[in-house]
Parts: sequence; C-alpha cells; structure tokens
Amino acid sequence: MPIPTPPPPPAPDALHPYAGLTPDTVLDALDAVGLRGDGRMIQLNSYENRVFQVFLEEGAPVVAKFYRPGRWSEAQLDEEHRFALELAEDEVPVVAPLPLVGPASGSHGTLGRHDGFHFAVYPRRGGRAPELEDPATLEWIGRFLGRIHTIGAREGFVARPRLDLESFGLASRDWLLQHDMVPPEVLPAWRDAVDRALESIDERFREAGEVPHLRLHGDCHLGNILWTEQGPHFVDLDDARMGPAVQDLWMLLSGNAEAMATQLFFVLKGYRNFRHFDPRELQLVEALRTLRLLHHSAWLARRWEDPAFPLAFPWFGSSGYWSEQVVRLREQLQAMQEPPLHL
Repeated sequence: MPIPTPPPPPAPDALHPYAGLTPDTVLDALDAVGLRGDGRMIQLNSYENRVFQVFLEEGAPVVAKFYRPGRWSEAQLDEEHRFALELAEDEVPVVAPLPLVGPASGSHGTLGRHDGFHFAVYPRRGGRAPELEDPATLEWIGRFLGRIHTIGAREGFVARPRLDLESFGLASRDWLLQHDMVPPEVLPAWRDAVDRALESIDERFREAGEVPHLRLHGDCHLGNILWTEQGPHFVDLDDARMGPAVQDLWMLLSGNAEAMATQLFFVLKGYRNFRHFDPRELQLVEALRTLRLLHHSAWLARRWEDPAFPLAFPWFGSSGYWSEQVVRLREQLQAMQEPPLHL
C-alpha cells in the first residue's frame, strides 16, 4: 500500500532551510504561544531539526524544537505528538510536548506555526546515558520498551511511513545512484555490495514471516534514552514510524553474538513483563542494522546542502568514506548469513 505523504509547507529556503530561523524568530514564535523568553537561549545538538533551550521570564526553561521544513507533513507531526501524549498519559516516562496557546495547530494544540516553521515546546529534562553493561539497567529499559510497544500496538500510524526494505533500503540506494553521490572509482564495488545486501535483507524478512508492525520510537539509541536515579526516560520521537518491535531493541546490543545474546536476554526479561516478543523477529536484527547503515548514507547525502552538515561530517563524500561503506556492507552481508541470535 503506498505511503500517504501529504505535501508539507514550503521551506523558507530549499537549500538553506533554517536561514530564517534567527534568535528573534525563535523568541517571537514562543511569545506567540504564551511563552515569553528573557533573551537567553542555548542551541542544543541536533542536525535534523533545530533545538534550543530557552530561558523564560517566568517559570523553568523550556526546550523549543523547530522541525526541518519539508520533512514531515502537519498530519505526520500531529501523529508524533499524539503518540507521545498517549504514552505520557499511561505514565510511560517520555518527554511529551507541552500544550500551547495562541496559533497552535494539530488535534492536541501542541504544534506551533510561525514564519514558515512548525515547532513544539518541551519541558527541560536532564539525565545521562544509561550503563548498558549493567543487567539491571537493560531489564529496566526493557520493561519500559514493553510498555511503549503495548501502547503502540493499540492502533497504527496513518500518515507516518513504515520501516521496511523499500523505504530504508531501495529508496536510499536509488536516491544515491540517481544523484551520483558515490565516486566513480568506488561505485562498482559499492553497487555490488549494496545489491547483495538488499537481497539478503529481503531473505531475512521473508524468513521472519508476517511479524506485526506497530508504532515504534524508531530511533532508540543511547542518545535518546536519558537516565536518572529514577530510571530512564525517552526523548525525541521524531523518527517514530510503523515497524517490527525488534527495531527498538537491537540498538541496545553490541559486541559479538554471545555478548548481544546476553544483553538481549536481560532486555527481554523486562520486556516480557508487559508484552510478548516474537522470536521470529531475531531474524531481522542484522537486516535492520544494514538498513540503518544504508539509510544513514542517504540521509547525509540528502542533507548535504544544509551548511551544518559539511561542518559536522567533513569526511562524507570522500572515496575513503565510500570505501569504508563497502567494507561495512560486506561485513553486514556476512553477519546476515550467520544464525540469528538465539535465546
């Protein structure tokens, strides 16, 4: 079934989407929804969107997130907010957007619009990266992921895309080829490695069978899990989409097969307190890792005209980068031929 993609609002500048996002624009946007800044703000680390900690004249500082123009439609952003609020209402520790006054849009009044930008405002939450060497930490995270997926399975996204071979794999390969992103001297080896990897991914998905797709966090890496003495809380549902449950689990795993199996044991020990895990999904771990690898290259290429990207990723586009991708794809091809993780 084709993915619904309603046309997003036009970007202020197709090549420099944040050119108009000045400090005054940020403060004016917040002022329009009843949050008056005192002039102090700190830009936080984010490449896809622009995120600022803004100090207010009254009350605690907030985090303002300005979405990349043209990436998501208003309906897709509204689905992200709805999912976050649904999780928060069920006492899952996610950082959900705050309700806004004035020109707020979306069904929950949490999506602001100002001067060509969509934005959301969040409470400021601190924390550190979790220690994944600790079995108790893995089990704790697993419990909350089980709760997130139980809620995520209640209904599906309509406007947001699915995580699958077509959207993350074929579309990424085709975009890179159509825009001549791979240097000619590396292209034959890269094309061969990509095509073989995509074939293997397809085989792994076929072997797994019809595993359920549900609403996911979608990008559950260490940077999106903040840890305090009270446990984890999850941030940034920007990549929330439909997909298999294991997508939110495999990024917690690292090392050799034995180490990953041990880590997964403790994650699922917590996860299964709230939700059944279908072991067929273990067929997908290395396939999903390979899709992320390919999708990341395409993401960098699609964003290269954004001035922030050449500064942050100066090595991208070199022959050395693409040669390294060939090596990594071949390693993943080998990993996908190995037996899946066994519990």
